Amino acid sequence: MKPVRLLSSILTVGGWTLMSRILGFVRDVLIASFLGPGAAMDAFVAAFRLPNMFRRFFAEGAFNAAFVPMYSKRLEGGEDPHGFASLAFSGLALVLLALTGLAMVFMPALVWATAEGFSGDVRFDMTVGFGRIVFPYILFISLAALLSGALNAAGHFAAAAAAPVLLNVMLVAAMSAAWYMGGAVVTALVWTIPFAGVAQMVLVWVAAKRAGLHIGLVRPRWTPEMAQLVRIAIPAALAGGVMQINLLVGQQVASNYDKAISWLYSADRLYQLPLGVVGIAVAIVLLPDLSRRLKAEDHKGAREAFSRAGEISLALTIPSAVALMVIPIPLVSVLFERGAFGVDDTAATALAVAIYGLGLPAFVLQKILQPVYFAREDTRTPFHYAVVAMVINAVLAVGLAFVIGWVAAAIATTLAGWAMVWLLARGARRFGEDARFDARFRSRLWRIVLASALMGGVLWMVGLALNPFILVPGLRWVALLVLIAIGAGSYFLAGRLFGAFRKGELREAFRR
Repeated sequence: MKPVRLLSSILTVGGWTLMSRILGFVRDVLIASFLGPGAAMDAFVAAFRLPNMFRRFFAEGAFNAAFVPMYSKRLEGGEDPHGFASLAFSGLALVLLALTGLAMVFMPALVWATAEGFSGDVRFDMTVGFGRIVFPYILFISLAALLSGALNAAGHFAAAAAAPVLLNVMLVAAMSAAWYMGGAVVTALVWTIPFAGVAQMVLVWVAAKRAGLHIGLVRPRWTPEMAQLVRIAIPAALAGGVMQINLLVGQQVASNYDKAISWLYSADRLYQLPLGVVGIAVAIVLLPDLSRRLKAEDHKGAREAFSRAGEISLALTIPSAVALMVIPIPLVSVLFERGAFGVDDTAATALAVAIYGLGLPAFVLQKILQPVYFAREDTRTPFHYAVVAMVINAVLAVGLAFVIGWVAAAIATTLAGWAMVWLLARGARRFGEDARFDARFRSRLWRIVLASALMGGVLWMVGLALNPFILVPGLRWVALLVLIAIGAGSYFLAGRLFGAFRKGELREAFRR
């Protein structure tokens, strides 16, 4: 198998992810406009978080961390990768069917456990009803995630990265049609989700067949390979569970404050854009690449891939973080402030955006550092670190809530993220030089930070000048686009001036 071209693969995944996140913004703007911060939006957010929580727990957390390195190494060595993948696919399907059935029965208990503040409120019954409709989404999207992992390991990134686009296209179409015909928008929204999961699974299944990956349903069997997969997956699942507990702690805190869940959800959508386009895209490409290189004992290549992935990620993430901290109000105002989403909602959401922006580099660095462990089939160590981060998050979120209210959830998430990065970086030292950033990365990092700081100053000054136009309905989108373009241009020029990136490196990275 030819080595994966790191940057071109990252751009493939990142490009499709960007399209998905842009459509996701359109979706969230429509949700905020049609439903607005309040009971219906809070209930939808809490209900949709349930299948997404378990999806990250089972599919993206456990199975991708355990399955992708094992599948990649079997693919590299020609050790019946498709038979192994079919057994994993069938076993996952069986577990998910059982989970879905149990969740449908015990949905009230799940809602109480994840949004206890809804008890005795109209939001509780709404969330239970919505949850029973959307929860089957986990079955289809988790199987799609496993097929996507196989495609990524084989170097086919486009279809797997494009699948999330379907969800947002279908949700936008359903809400728009319901609004146009005078129907219940929230009903159309929740009923579309499971059908979108089916569409996503079909897309990646067809792509896998066309790529020659013959993965399908077989009779589930307990084999030594499956035993090894489960043994590696359990700590990863627990680590995924810890991360979901962090989210739930924040939701529990926010559920005791009116509209807070909606504010945090809208802020989450903003910082998730660069996180998805950069951090998740890099992690998707890096994990199978590191696994193959370690199988081939290419330690120099592994360090090169790890360092360039970190460099690319931070070159895009740090300026994004600065922008979220410097101009959160223009971003939130233009993107969300319309219909039922008012000025006070903009101010509250912008505060959360700025706090999440401070943590954005940490969230991305986690995505870069975790593959160092997963490629070596070490999922226990990240789990132990995740537990520490969970304790930090819970203590800060609950403790600070008594003093500063709902915003404690965002502060706790950010600080716990940085604690997790410190632990992962410190623990990776035992793997040797190929798990450490090289001299070029260290040289470029401070230059990236300096260029981003300069960009932040430009954004602040230009933002003040453009603020009157951002308040004008017909001009606000143009003003925001001009502000973003000036910020991006100033960062690029400062980066070239300080040597954060140099001419010809993009062409070199594509050839690598």
